[in-house]
Amino acid sequence: MATHLDLDEQEQLDQLKHFWNTYGTLITWVVLLAAGAFVAWNGWQYFQRNKAAQAAALYDEVERSTQSGDVERIQRVLGDMKERFAGTAYAQQAGLLAAKALYEKGNREASQAALGWVAQSAVDPGYKAVAKLRLAAELLDNKSYDDALKQLSGDVPKEFEPLVADRKGDIYMAQGKRAEAQAEYRKAWTGLGPASDYRRLVEFKLNAAGVDPKSLAPVITVTPAAPKNS
Repeated sequence: MATHLDLDEQEQLDQLKHFWNTYGTLITWVVLLAAGAFVAWNGWQYFQRNKAAQAAALYDEVERSTQSGDVERIQRVLGDMKERFAGTAYAQQAGLLAAKALYEKGNREASQAALGWVAQSAVDPGYKAVAKLRLAAELLDNKSYDDALKQLSGDVPKEFEPLVADRKGDIYMAQGKRAEAQAEYRKAWTGLGPASDYRRLVEFKLNAAGVDPKSLAPVITVTPAAPKNS
């Protein structure tokens, strides 16, 4: 009986050795890769958290710089943000915030540079659209009409389409292109919808462009009910 058990154990041992000789290296590599992926994932998560914390701290510095109105400091801190954390939402927000402060301080060139960077580099399409709209407005103030229109070319998120149309209408009106302005204001008015407060401003612009907004409202026809048979 003992001999039989010894033979069974030896056979199982031989099978195990054969299995390990055949698949042992593969199993080892799979285990090592899985362990490496786990370590790498944890390391990546730590890196991302650490990076986000650093970006947030630098954004706070941008915010303090804009509040103090120190133009040189604003540009220096924004430069650090762009260099170290360009792909973060904090950098995009910092670019918009810095551009506003620089514009208010009369540094139009630096403001436009900051907005241009956000418009080109922002990962979030919403931030990109905001930067394009604001940059187009500044270029309009400078009478750089063609450059302003270029900023508004291309696709934007659907919710920004009426605002882009409205800004295009402003540019065309400044150029004296009334027909083009009317077309863009119509798009803006229709796209904003009746619940939008901004639509009232577009109505004033339509009137100035020679269009009665009431003429754009859909006509609701009521079909009279058929007379009942007595």
